[in-house]
Amino acid sequence: MRMMFSNYTIEKYILKKAIILVDTREKGNEHIISWLDKKEIPHESRKLEYGDYGFYIPKNDEFGIYHDMMLDYAVERKASLEELSGNFTNDRERIENEFIRSSGRMDMIIENGSLDDILNGNYSTKYDKNSYIATLLTFMNRYNVHPHFIEKDKSPKLIYALLYYRLRTELKEG
Repeated sequence: MRMMFSNYTIEKYILKKAIILVDTREKGNEHIISWLDKKEIPHESRKLEYGDYGFYIPKNDEFGIYHDMMLDYAVERKASLEELSGNFTNDRERIENEFIRSSGRMDMIIENGSLDDILNGNYSTKYDKNSYIATLLTFMNRYNVHPHFIEKDKSPKLIYALLYYRLRTELKEG
């Protein structure tokens, strides 16, 4: 006999059991892994097609989830304005291809910097502040990538919240 579950019960289960995926190429993220461990949020390391953090729901036959389900959304993390500047100047094709692969299903967090810092040139690279802001705004519009500036110690919570509420929204909308 198959048990019947309400949509609310299934949604609650999925949100509780979803596993954070951490791209195998992601470096300098000990503060994020430590936060996930402290909060007992399950996570796995796996190569992702785009972004640094994703979500998947493990299979559960009882709830009608017959195979692992990947959330088609990711969070890209930049550890600093200097890292992002380097991506825009030295590694532009790689980051642009990643934005293209995401097809607008990615947010980006930038630790330890702000839009004001870019506008005022408060970063330690030679990238012109006008070019920097122009590239950021162009990529935001062209690839529908949303940047979030945040302090490093708060970034783990934001990464989790971005993933969690994206999944929750998709579950509700169906």
